[in-house]
Amino acid sequence: MLSVGIDIGGTKILGALVDEHGQILYETKVPSPAQDPDLMVSTVVNVIKDVIANATSEVVGVGVAAAGFIDASQSTILYSPNLKWRNEPFRDRLQVHLDVPLVIENDANAAGWAEYKFGAGRGTKDMVMLTLGTGVGGAVVADYKLRRGGFGIAGELGHVRVVQDGKQCGCGRKGCVEQYSSGTAVVKAAKKLAASSGPAGQRLRELKAEFGELTGAQVYQALLEGDAGVYSIFREAGRYLGQAMATITAVLDPQVYVIGGGLSEAGEMILEPIRESFLQDHPARGFWPEAKIVTAEFTNQAGVIGAADLARESLAKL
Repeated sequence: MLSVGIDIGGTKILGALVDEHGQILYETKVPSPAQDPDLMVSTVVNVIKDVIANATSEVVGVGVAAAGFIDASQSTILYSPNLKWRNEPFRDRLQVHLDVPLVIENDANAAGWAEYKFGAGRGTKDMVMLTLGTGVGGAVVADYKLRRGGFGIAGELGHVRVVQDGKQCGCGRKGCVEQYSSGTAVVKAAKKLAASSGPAGQRLRELKAEFGELTGAQVYQALLEGDAGVYSIFREAGRYLGQAMATITAVLDPQVYVIGGGLSEAGEMILEPIRESFLQDHPARGFWPEAKIVTAEFTNQAGVIGAADLARESLAKL
């Protein structure tokens, strides 16, 4: 059985034809018209049609993953800060142009499901995924099921508070973990360090002079070079995330945490401080079994694989 997965990002839209084993049979990528909701509809429709045209057998459904709050019926994007969607009936707008049924899914949920079903979380029944990118995304699998919550918005784990009256978050609260442990937060901290006059920011200042600006790529380069200043930033990000995960454990008791997103590419350099902080704050340590903490197996393809498989499962129940 084949299904289509679409992953809408701020810069690109990825589309893929996926079989029931999570294997990608065809893939395409186009620029994302993130600031134009009407053009977004036509662009996604065209990507879906392109993928379906490359199928050798029937396509049973389409899953479209996007950042934001998705309602419980998997049809409306209630809120998406980066894509300018507010109560957007996205499924219905796409469906009028397509003959195949489709569902809308949160992008972190899609990525988490791919890891649970085919990647680092396979073989477990309770898993939490945290994606460290522009923000901190989350996905919760409990008793073999993806948990969307009563209103469809469960799993927004980046908004676990780790600092009382801390940094302002886009959600309206202060001190959310995504303000400390996301890729965006790490780059902000690196820019602040580079702007200082101390020796800890010397390598970052050199990279800024060489490339004209500091991006995640330059920060990661400094980390791989063993720069002590950048390593301290990563340790701080890991410390806050581990603290949030200890709180999540008290509520969800997962068997494994899967860490994905851009920061996960640092491997043990980010996992080590996460594990240290997680164990320090772990409830009833020594008596409560400790969850494994691993990096994701998929990178850019997790969203399309998970969206396609969730569509297959959701539509099969109709």
